[in-house]
Amino acid sequence: MAEQLRLMAVHAHPDDESSKGAAAMARYVAEGAEVLVVTCTGGERGSVLNPKLDRPDVWENIAEIRRAEMDAARAILGVEQAWLGFVDSGLPEGDPLPPLPEGCFGLEDVQVAAGPLVRLIREFRPHVVTTYDEDGGYPHPDHIMCNRISVAAFDAAGDPGRYPQLGPAWQPMKLYYCMGFTRARILALHEGMLAVGRESPYREWIEKWDERPDKGDRITTRVECADYFPVRDDALRAHATQVDPDGFWFQVPMEVQRQAWPTEDFELVRSVVDSPLPESDLFAGVRERLERS
Repeated sequence: MAEQLRLMAVHAHPDDESSKGAAAMARYVAEGAEVLVVTCTGGERGSVLNPKLDRPDVWENIAEIRRAEMDAARAILGVEQAWLGFVDSGLPEGDPLPPLPEGCFGLEDVQVAAGPLVRLIREFRPHVVTTYDEDGGYPHPDHIMCNRISVAAFDAAGDPGRYPQLGPAWQPMKLYYCMGFTRARILALHEGMLAVGRESPYREWIEKWDERPDKGDRITTRVECADYFPVRDDALRAHATQVDPDGFWFQVPMEVQRQAWPTEDFELVRSVVDSPLPESDLFAGVRERLERS
């Protein structure tokens, strides 16, 4: 029998796992893979984005609430989950931007902060790791640091001479960046809404797209997972402080989403297996390697 496939998804805050690659994770869980979500921080400095929960009692207990939300989302996705234990940096605002708070994740030394992730990689032994690109997907300091420690840990985990105190070396076979917010995808959803006679929530995004970089040409891998979009949305709604269930993220009907853009998209940035591009499977090349071993 072939070895069970294992996927690790490294995210900055609780709720990120449910908005970036969640449907693909749910698909792989359904197909029998073992999936571990690694959450770098507790989201302690995040905002309360659901107006129904913007209350003093919620703010006073935000750390505990976000842990409970993560547990609910984990159960919906069917994944395992581990905390790295770093402190949320918050999203700095202002001009000039204020300094990050002392002791936060964004100020950690990359090689030191990669250590706990190296330990988890060597314990869980993933074949594939996913995380954000070098800009963090968007320029939140925790997302950028999440990228940096993920790349550092991927490169170090298989070297027995590095972090020798953190367990036997294990080299994951592939590293991917999530590529969710590309111009082509947003335009497809926008046009899908117009085609069914609905107002598009993306009109302003399209009008202002020239102000933001587009990384659509970096996509190497498109994973068909439209059947799991409802699971993704249920997991996202479990993070009740972070999303308004009547808000922006849920305005596009499910059938429009499935027709307009039925995949979640990734960029392959490291690989030790042969896998011709473009791909339709994060485990492309991995399955064949395991079958031969």
